[in-house]
Amino acid sequence: MPKTVTISHDEYVMMRETIARMEALIKHYESQLSAAMRHRFGTSSERVMVDGQLSLFDTPEASPPPEPETEEVTYKRKKQKGKREADIADLPVERTDHELPGDGRGCPECGTPMRDIGVDVRREIEIIPARAVLREHAVHAYACPDDGCAERAGKTVIVKAGAPKPLIGGSLASPSLVSHIAVQKYFNGMPLYRLEKGFLHDGVNITRQNMANWVIHCSENYLEPLYFRLIDHLRKESVLHADETEFQVLHEPGRAAQSKSWEWLYRTSGHCGRRIVIFDYRETRKMDHPAEFLTGFAGYLHTDGYQAYHGLPPDIVCVGCWSHARRYWEKMYKQLPKDGRAGTDAERGLKYINALFDLERRYEKQGLTPERRHGERLEKSKPVADDFFAWCEGLGAIPKSPLGQAAGYALSQRAYLENVFLDGRLELSNNRAERSIKSFVMGRKSWLFANTPAGAMASSVMYSVIETAKENGLHPFRYVKYLLEELPNATSGQLDSLLPWSITLPDFCRSSMKKAKTG
Repeated sequence: MPKTVTISHDEYVMMRETIARMEALIKHYESQLSAAMRHRFGTSSERVMVDGQLSLFDTPEASPPPEPETEEVTYKRKKQKGKREADIADLPVERTDHELPGDGRGCPECGTPMRDIGVDVRREIEIIPARAVLREHAVHAYACPDDGCAERAGKTVIVKAGAPKPLIGGSLASPSLVSHIAVQKYFNGMPLYRLEKGFLHDGVNITRQNMANWVIHCSENYLEPLYFRLIDHLRKESVLHADETEFQVLHEPGRAAQSKSWEWLYRTSGHCGRRIVIFDYRETRKMDHPAEFLTGFAGYLHTDGYQAYHGLPPDIVCVGCWSHARRYWEKMYKQLPKDGRAGTDAERGLKYINALFDLERRYEKQGLTPERRHGERLEKSKPVADDFFAWCEGLGAIPKSPLGQAAGYALSQRAYLENVFLDGRLELSNNRAERSIKSFVMGRKSWLFANTPAGAMASSVMYSVIETAKENGLHPFRYVKYLLEELPNATSGQLDSLLPWSITLPDFCRSSMKKAKTG
């Protein structure tokens, strides 16, 4: 027979408290394990579908207009007619005619010469790989054969033919070669040692050290003036985005090779006609770097929650990123089992922020002017944000718990998150800067580090020129090649005609890629 154990009321209460603590710990460790498994094996997408995400708001002022009822329809989509024609419309055409030879056109039955009755045309895209050619510039010199002329002039008269200046004196580097190297590394993320191997397979021996030296030389002597002119134009804008990421520079004076250096990014907003992306290499992440770089700028600056931006001068208004705030709720939501997400605080927090982004998509579809967007936000979006912050304040969550971290971040950043309602040109997130800095982050996975500060600066210049070219619809290789052909002979007064938005740029610098919407 089982034994009956008698315990006191105090012991019973202690046991219940212990069980409750153990259950809380189990839930905590389950969420930690779920987060670790998702980080290792899950997708990186932030898109989370939450049913009824606009159903939180019952008041007419806060409720967005109702969506029309829809039904799910499954169908097979036929290939869009004319899409192939549009895809190949800008390609040059080379035609090869396949005809019967003259003595083979006789009828196989009676021998009568046959007439051409039509052509079947088959089309295919042919790729012509890059090839290296040794270009010799033979500069001819001419002397006057008249001996009397030499006597009268007191010297032999010699005139040399004109020729383009060498990109780098005594070097085999040409504008096209350096452009190819720069675009392969900074656009395609290919490290120099792999480029070196590729050149060897083509019978060209170019060491990675030579390639690095050429890029640094062209950056310092030709592209830096254009880079600083882009910075001047950037500072004249009134709405910017900023972000930063770490990387390694091996030989910085007075610093260990393992020290972290930083690449800061600044770029224009979606409402600016001139798209500019600037990378700025610095040794540290100190707050005086953005203050120094943004000297002369006054306006709105989209940032994440990093405190360095919050110490900027008062004429720079920091605008917080709702995507960063959303990630805390999204992480917590995805840690929950799918059948246990409904009705949770994680779901409710996501619903609030998703509703703000849904409203932004509606404003975008309606094509609102910044002034109209500002008014719509104050009428519809701000009440949603106010309700969200009031709800966060009332949660009373433990600070270090996932819920406490999500609510705590939102409340600590409230002053900056609410600044989006000050101007219709502002954006709900800083994703525009994150997309721009992604090219550097992806490239870093391949080339890993910069060897010297000069190399790090050259990387900043090259990334800035190439990313700005992309933003303005230019072909990176053709544009950089054109710059390296023109800049050795250009004056400071000609720099503006070489900027990526200049209407005087030749048409071959334009990209044939259909410009995707950046937003």
